[in-house]
Amino acid sequence: MRRAAGWIASVAVAAAFVSSAAAQAPSTSPASPDDAGDAGVGAEIGGCVESIPKGAARPFVNETFPARGTSGWAATLSITVVHGKGERVLPAGLDLGAAAEAKKYLQKAGFVIPDQDGGAAAHISTEPDDKSRSQATTHLELPLVVLPPEPGRSVLTLPPLPVAIARANGEIATVCTHPHTIVVEDPIANVPQAEPKPNPEPRPQREEWTALKKAVLYGGLGLVVGALLAYLGYKWWNKPKPPVPPPPPRPPWEVALEQLDEVRHAGLLDAKRHTEYFDRVSDAVRGYLGARFGFDGLESTSDEILTALEKQAAGFVRLDTGSEIAAPAPGVPLEEVRRFLAECDLVKFANLKPSPEQCATALIVGEHIVRATMPFASPASPPSTRPETKEGA
Repeated sequence: MRRAAGWIASVAVAAAFVSSAAAQAPSTSPASPDDAGDAGVGAEIGGCVESIPKGAARPFVNETFPARGTSGWAATLSITVVHGKGERVLPAGLDLGAAAEAKKYLQKAGFVIPDQDGGAAAHISTEPDDKSRSQATTHLELPLVVLPPEPGRSVLTLPPLPVAIARANGEIATVCTHPHTIVVEDPIANVPQAEPKPNPEPRPQREEWTALKKAVLYGGLGLVVGALLAYLGYKWWNKPKPPVPPPPPRPPWEVALEQLDEVRHAGLLDAKRHTEYFDRVSDAVRGYLGARFGFDGLESTSDEILTALEKQAAGFVRLDTGSEIAAPAPGVPLEEVRRFLAECDLVKFANLKPSPEQCATALIVGEHIVRATMPFASPASPPSTRPETKEGA
């Protein structure tokens, strides 16, 4: 839209030259209205010649221009054109470079077209299409800087300006605006004995320091995130350590065999402590049977141990009788466990003094019971009845 002034100026140049040539050329005979209608030339307004194609209706043009203005300030010429929907206002393309002659034409009248890259550019717009109306409306806004040739109050006349309209069939219609008179005052017209004033004091220029703003913002976010990460790291580093899980319990047969081996090498037979020897062998076997088959062997009587073995030791304790006891088979006969427990009860409760041979035999039988009831144990041979007379032999 900033180039709209060039559009208007280029059209104004062409019309100005046409009207100027028509005014200066000698005329041999006045043109009749019929001749004008046939030629497509309409009325002349202040030197601007309107051109309406034959059979076409003149578009309605309405313009406003301020009656008073200030020298050096822009006064806006507002033009409203009501035309057919298929017609376009200023269709020839707008080129500010082609408006040099138009600028001179207006400058003689005391008006200057401002720079279109500044804040007073020309503007053209067409109202949205309304289906209920048969015509369209286009608005032109052309700012003109008022520069009278003499100081003081001046009266200037804005000459008519042509507006070109392209019809749907390609014909061009040209209509002219009316002349407008404006009273121009000096900027200091109301100041008695006006004197020049120095330039105003410089105003502070504040520039937004975006780099510092971003640095502070990102730095603050970094500090917050860093503090949060440091806190989380501290909490994680100082969280209570889970207790070290205890080592898995040793298999009961390992514990029992270790206890029986300790009895063998404790020197109890050499010290004549036969009862203690027998009791330790009994406790090792009883504790093993309870831990192996899920009952409290040390707190159970011999009958309770045998009953528990019948229920819970299937596959490891055989219920063989008679000659079947000595037959080789996996597991240990329940009768062998019964005899072992009975001998232990005699020593513990009947104050029977066992001989060294009985102590050695009890140790061998206890080891056989343990080995025969171990899981996945190979068939154990019957215990040897040969007495062990000396430990470590």
